[in-house]
Amino acid sequence: MNFFRMNAHAIATVYGKELRDMLRDRRTLLSMIVIPTLVMPVLMLGVGIVSYKVVRQAKATTPTVMIIGGEDSPAARAALAAHERIEVVPTTADWRERISDKKVRAAVELPPGFDAALERGEPAVVKIYNYEGEMRSAFAVSEARRFFDDYRERIVAGRLEGRGLPATLVKPFQVRTENVAPPEKVGGNVIGGIIPYLFILLAFTGAMYPAMDLTAGEKERGTMETILCSPVARGDLVLGKFLMVLTASLGTVVFSLLSMALTFMAGGSLLAGVAGGASAARTAAAGAAMPVLPTLDPLGMLAVLGMVLPMAVLFSAVLFAISLFAKSYKEAQSYASPLIIVIIMPAVVGLLPGVELNARLALIPILNVSLVSKELVSGVWQWDYLALIFGSTCIYAAIALGFAVRMFNREDVLFRT
Repeated sequence: MNFFRMNAHAIATVYGKELRDMLRDRRTLLSMIVIPTLVMPVLMLGVGIVSYKVVRQAKATTPTVMIIGGEDSPAARAALAAHERIEVVPTTADWRERISDKKVRAAVELPPGFDAALERGEPAVVKIYNYEGEMRSAFAVSEARRFFDDYRERIVAGRLEGRGLPATLVKPFQVRTENVAPPEKVGGNVIGGIIPYLFILLAFTGAMYPAMDLTAGEKERGTMETILCSPVARGDLVLGKFLMVLTASLGTVVFSLLSMALTFMAGGSLLAGVAGGASAARTAAAGAAMPVLPTLDPLGMLAVLGMVLPMAVLFSAVLFAISLFAKSYKEAQSYASPLIIVIIMPAVVGLLPGVELNARLALIPILNVSLVSKELVSGVWQWDYLALIFGSTCIYAAIALGFAVRMFNREDVLFRT
């Protein structure tokens, strides 16, 4: 018991010393407190407001459309030109290039004899040319499709009326969709994958600079030998330093979580104020409803933080060991920076639609936390997978921590030149 207390006291002493030193370091304060607390909310709100304004403006703008052919179908051309949500512009020979250059949003090709074919009841094909993936072109296609759907229904209704038949003869029922999922599940499905992605990335970057400073930085400053001469066992030294790295990693995530919660609380009223400044006529014409910030399960957010804990231990231990091997701070940066790609790739895979959590994926580091966290913020609790992921991540973290301790006990690593 006395031996354990001595070890715990030594570890706490090393940890306290490193914590005080880190709090005096501007880089640590920036990466752990300032950026996640201040910069992240500003970026999230800024991107959200700008995106909302861009989409609203695109919807409110009347798309320009060219009509190709149809010289023998004046009725269809006149009806399309009279559509209030489409601006028909003169047709030119380079209409394909003009669509590709975003000067025209879409082109509608009417087949020869379109009006006559409709009179005879013969089938006809109308083609709509667009810029695939371009937002304003997509809005133009949507309006063109809506016009032709209404135009077709008017023709069918006129034919039925001419024969004394009800319009419900060809449209006997309507289909409506209604959401039954609670707001938490909807919000989690919309942005649920982004939350764990940010937490994982911040947990890694939060541990990176302290790990490099407490290892390669000590070597570069020539203070590593002084620390090793202190009456503290090397195991206690490495655990004290490691706990400081872990504190920086978790601190970054916690500050991000708090700032994100405040952002969601303030973002609703801010976006409402932005929407309130728009005229009702323009909003109605655009057909855009005021977006509401997604609702997330608060218990799920805390559970995500719990799942990130062993992941932060894993990141801290790996970065500590890699930085310890480096001879200088710059060399440690060259080793640790490429690892960001290794961290980002499985986290991005967790964002992809159709990637569902299963027992095999639950054993893949980072990807498993990304997938289960996406469900947690949606309010879905799969306890078997939670236990499997948490347990496996703890094992990976223990292996990485053991490796870091072993590296710290090697003279050829500590005094590598």
